[in-house]
Amino acid sequence: MRQTITRIKGLTVNIEVMEVQQQDAAGGTIWYYAAIYVQRHGSEEKTLVRKSRLPGAAAELKKEIQRDGLRAIDRLKM
Repeated sequence: MRQTITRIKGLTVNIEVMEVQQQDAAGGTIWYYAAIYVQRHGSEEKTLVRKSRLPGAAAELKKEIQRDGLRAIDRLKM
């Protein structure tokens, strides 16, 4: 089982994507889970804003933030 944590720092909030993945002996994905958290600067509390079972959630989120900037973060805060 492999766990990857991706942190994206913003001006007002930080985004943390935690990905957990299990692979078989041949390298194929057995299961995948990603949880996306938003944390305000100066706060210890993280808020879960989205869960995903689709592989590559962190890479997709990074592309979205690079393309749309703060608007992408606003969509996460629902």
